[in-house]
Amino acid sequence: MVYSFLRVVVRFLLFLINGNAHYLHKERLPKGNYILVGPHRTWFDPIYYALAASPKKFSFMAKKELFQNPIIRWILLHVNAFAVDRSNPGPSAIKTPVKILKKTDLSLIVFPSGTRHSSELKGGALLIAQLTGLPLVPTVYQGPLTFKRLFSRKAVTVDFGEPIYIDRKTKLTAENQAKFDEQMQTAFDQLDKSINPDFKYVDVSKKK
Repeated sequence: MVYSFLRVVVRFLLFLINGNAHYLHKERLPKGNYILVGPHRTWFDPIYYALAASPKKFSFMAKKELFQNPIIRWILLHVNAFAVDRSNPGPSAIKTPVKILKKTDLSLIVFPSGTRHSSELKGGALLIAQLTGLPLVPTVYQGPLTFKRLFSRKAVTVDFGEPIYIDRKTKLTAENQAKFDEQMQTAFDQLDKSINPDFKYVDVSKKK
């Protein structure tokens, strides 16, 4: 109930601030639960991913430090976020989302690079997909990368790719992980080019 209310509020606020959002190829989203996977380019891209895939509801991974603030903790818990220790993830980083995907009607948003400032893909999304038997859906965000720049009303675009299914019998060897990384990165690149053939992501934190 709170999730739905907050989603309406956030959608309205973003409309007032930016009002130039475009969500492409929603027809590619599977029925039932799935794992939405995208490059992490700004702190608010998971918000746009969730809005773009609405009315589907999602769970999120969030670094445990965010839960120390009582107000932020309340918000995170009511938007189905769960804490992850990035320095020492542990088994719960996989077990928790697997349980959520299997036992609720929530899908999952996950960033394979882990943080906004890393381009290295990791194996968490692949393992979660294999353990649940659910598809991975590649997605990308293009648009302003800071909250201040949202007020410029430059276009925000979220595009969804075709679902990727992982055979549950596939062994997660280094070779198979590398193949998955290449397949996912290719999907991201194709989506970026379909939105803007000249797109090139620049990490604003490294420009300072």
